[in-house]
Amino acid sequence: MQYTHEYRSPLGTITLAADAEGLTGLWFEGQKHFAATLGIRHEEAMLPIFEQTRRWLDRYFEGKNPGQTPPLHLQGSPFRLAVWEILRQIPFGETTTYGAIAREIARRQGLRTVSAQAIGGAVGHNPVSIIVPCHRVVGSDGSLTGYAGGIDRKVRLLALEQADTAALFIPSESTAQ
Repeated sequence: MQYTHEYRSPLGTITLAADAEGLTGLWFEGQKHFAATLGIRHEEAMLPIFEQTRRWLDRYFEGKNPGQTPPLHLQGSPFRLAVWEILRQIPFGETTTYGAIAREIARRQGLRTVSAQAIGGAVGHNPVSIIVPCHRVVGSDGSLTGYAGGIDRKVRLLALEQADTAALFIPSESTAQ
């Protein structure tokens, strides 16, 4: 059985989802892939995992490193799980690129290369935004692309973490094609 709870953040309403093993989802209202891993049968409840997640998010939105994450129960293909594990290792206030993650996945799997586009797909389907920090991934050219919660939120999350964004940019429509 899955359970949900709403959290009101400075960037909009967030829906949290969990099962008996841990947090299974964290989505901004209206984001791409909203509730993609949430089963049809679920109910609203206030569980200890949600209280723990609320404390983590409160600290995060105060601009502080919230420390250890609440227990997670991520479900996906082995490839996606491997990408999400790398995302979890990106330090608070730092960024990495899709290409760097692709090189690390290739190294771990003993492959010559892995497509940065495949990494982008896995990053984009991350079911636990913020806690699994997909907003910390940028294009190799410094472009701020590919955040399911919206580029504006990605910018605000990086600013909240006081990440060095001086060299980052939002591509114009003409350069994004």
